[in-house]
Amino acid sequence: MKTYLINGAVVSRACSNRLSKTAFRGACFLLGMIAAVAATSSNGQAQQSILGGLGAPQVLSTVPSDGDVNPYGVAFVPTGFPAGGLLKPGDILVSNYNNKLNLQGTGTTIVDFRNGEQTLFFQAPAGSGLSTGLAVLKAGYVLVANMPTKDGTSATVQPGSLIAITPAGQVFWTLEDKAIIDGPWDFTVYDQGSTVTVYVSNVLSGTIERIVLSVLKTGISVISSTEISSNYPHHGDPAALEDGPTGLAYDSTRDILYVASAVDNAVFAMADASQVGQNGLKGYRIYSDNLHLHGALAMTLAPNGNLIVSNNDVINAVAGQPSELVEFTRGGKFVAEHSVDPNQGGAFGLGFGTVDGETKFAAVDDNTATLEVWTVK
Repeated sequence: MKTYLINGAVVSRACSNRLSKTAFRGACFLLGMIAAVAATSSNGQAQQSILGGLGAPQVLSTVPSDGDVNPYGVAFVPTGFPAGGLLKPGDILVSNYNNKLNLQGTGTTIVDFRNGEQTLFFQAPAGSGLSTGLAVLKAGYVLVANMPTKDGTSATVQPGSLIAITPAGQVFWTLEDKAIIDGPWDFTVYDQGSTVTVYVSNVLSGTIERIVLSVLKTGISVISSTEISSNYPHHGDPAALEDGPTGLAYDSTRDILYVASAVDNAVFAMADASQVGQNGLKGYRIYSDNLHLHGALAMTLAPNGNLIVSNNDVINAVAGQPSELVEFTRGGKFVAEHSVDPNQGGAFGLGFGTVDGETKFAAVDDNTATLEVWTVK
């Protein structure tokens, strides 16, 4: 096992829990920075930009028959997904956060896109508020987060839950526990089949929770849950409902979890995310860029190794840079930007997947309630 000398103490890559909290954070900072800098490329240059090479997108309406708007989450159905249900590999799912009256936290639907055609995959009970957290698991389930409100305002926002849905579009399992699920604004998963690690950004408490699930045909259960990070600023907002930690991206090769913090207008990293057994407080800041970031929101790890984050335009808004997606290296170097809407507040969920052998990139525009899909060259 490789070790590092930090302040006179030899530390393994697992950032030993025997260290004090200060030493723990320092160890993780150094290890993560080494990995992040190395990740930019072997020659010290970032790989070719994704956003810089986008052409014209395919634009698809995300509005289902019940009129839900404000699309948030984006997820692709992976290769090998079990046959026999409503979904097929290459489908793109989108979760809706608002109802037809545009009340935040009241949307109930997940729509499915196949060959550009939309169908309804799932409808939750009224007032569910399906958030950005959305993933399709290898075991055959769709995992979605919800953070409901009673009247579309932060004054009535509820802690919410995680919901697992069968391929037939039926609720299979629900995790509702305020101690670990407190406003799941987004999540990311490390999917190993029968074991799935879910990293959840709790916007109502400013914390990051690691939840390890056993995922079987016979049932889903929680193996463990650990609050691994906290102290991210958070508050209610009339425009965005809630500002706080949102986008998460997990690099399983380096075991680093990246966190987009809207109020900080920055991106942080937690080294050894799957290993830590205690709260390391905030991760270390890897990217803070007031020129290009305007409320860092949803985030994804791109195929070229860079990170792409959306902006909510509630923090540090710039009139000439609306609804932008921003690409940057894991070493914190700006690469490119792309606007999904000429007005502010349109960018939110985004993701990559494979459709008919081609790599696709999809991002929502919640101003127009549409999904934009590009083929990545």
